Amino acid sequence: MEWIECTLPCTGNTEDICNALAELGVGGMSVENEADFKDFLENNHQYWDYVDEELEQKFAGKAQVKFWLSDDAEGRAVLAAVRKAGYEVSTTMIRDEDWENNWKEYYQPIPIGEKLMVVPEWMDTELDGRIALRLDPGLIFGTGSHATTRMCLEALEHMAAPGKRLLDLGCGSGILAIGGILLGCESAIGCDIDPKAPDVAESNAALNDILTDRFKVYAGDVLSDEGMRRFLGEGYDIVTANIVSDVIIPLVGFVRRFMKEDGELVVSGIIEGRQDEVVAAIEEAGFTITGSYCQEEWHCYTCK
Repeated sequence: MEWIECTLPCTGNTEDICNALAELGVGGMSVENEADFKDFLENNHQYWDYVDEELEQKFAGKAQVKFWLSDDAEGRAVLAAVRKAGYEVSTTMIRDEDWENNWKEYYQPIPIGEKLMVVPEWMDTELDGRIALRLDPGLIFGTGSHATTRMCLEALEHMAAPGKRLLDLGCGSGILAIGGILLGCESAIGCDIDPKAPDVAESNAALNDILTDRFKVYAGDVLSDEGMRRFLGEGYDIVTANIVSDVIIPLVGFVRRFMKEDGELVVSGIIEGRQDEVVAAIEEAGFTITGSYCQEEWHCYTCK
């Protein structure tokens, strides 16, 4: 089946325009608005230190509504009604298979360190002796392509071992915990503020034949929820936190409670310019930095 992708530039209130389009029979709509994008970043800045330049450019100067109509008599009648109402709409034809598969071309197998190969779940590839870590990258962030994720997985190569338990704070797709288990850890627990994380991470674990008796994920905020901190427990051999500096700095003040006395901590997600603050917080919390890594303006530290 083919679809008509319609783009409508906006000069007025996008909410009013969406309401008017709905009255004309338009269903699903997507709003691309630079002002809304900047407002979202401003009100959620505690979750990141860096926004990809390409993403910012995508929204630069934008104020438009996109909607999609079936390429049949009904869809074209709605398009005609929209144009008759005075809206200037540009259109592009899209096939079902374009919707479903075109995004997949951007994901390829990624060798990481000396042991792992991150493989999109729909692909087969030569592993050359590496361990396949299979993911569905369409589900949630955390695919192995980002420098922070690669550095954490490389650090885990030297830490993971049979019998060890891992706690991944801010687990996202579950890639670090899954990698830790594939590298030899006995089990892992993940925690993330995103309520979708448990289903996504455990689905990715299942792609690697890791069941919930070895990997379980919970949604919660360890910074603000003492109950969640108690629930996660203690005695972990490895704790990973690939988050952002503004979360890592307060986190290191109490993360020791999760760890065995000889446990190891991996922190990353630290953009160039914030590393001195993070190092100071790590040392103030009583940790010793055992490894310092930097790739593409991002920093990662291992600590004991």
